[in-house]
Amino acid sequence: MSTFWREVSTFGFVGAFAAVIDLGLFNVLIHGALSDKYTTAKILSGAVATVFAWLGNRYWTFREREGRPVHHEVALFFGVNGVALAVTSAWVAFAHYVLDVTKPFWVNVHVVLGIGLGTLMRFVLYRTVVFGKAAEQGAPPTHRDAHEK
Repeated sequence: MSTFWREVSTFGFVGAFAAVIDLGLFNVLIHGALSDKYTTAKILSGAVATVFAWLGNRYWTFREREGRPVHHEVALFFGVNGVALAVTSAWVAFAHYVLDVTKPFWVNVHVVLGIGLGTLMRFVLYRTVVFGKAAEQGAPPTHRDAHEK
């Protein structure tokens, strides 16, 4: 299997689990402590899912693309995810506050749509900026590089 298709499939697997975490926690929060605070619930659930996604993508999906120090990679990863989370949260806020979507089924449909928009953006930016060849150009040697020589 080519590297691209392995990355697509493992990204999809990690992303599916992250989406379950995101959607599940979102529903727990809006039916509990954060009822009627949809945007706050979405931000919190998205943040937890993002931590899971970084671990899965760094140590499984893009494990062979170690091109910059981990703290730079983490900053870029969370930056990309912050933008994607803002897109997703804005979509949920728009659906709830402008379109007056309040029925649980339709709220979840809009959460899934928002996650989908963010996911497309994430895959492209992970491959090209966070873990991609662009990350390797000009990056200082990593811990792994020192052991391979």
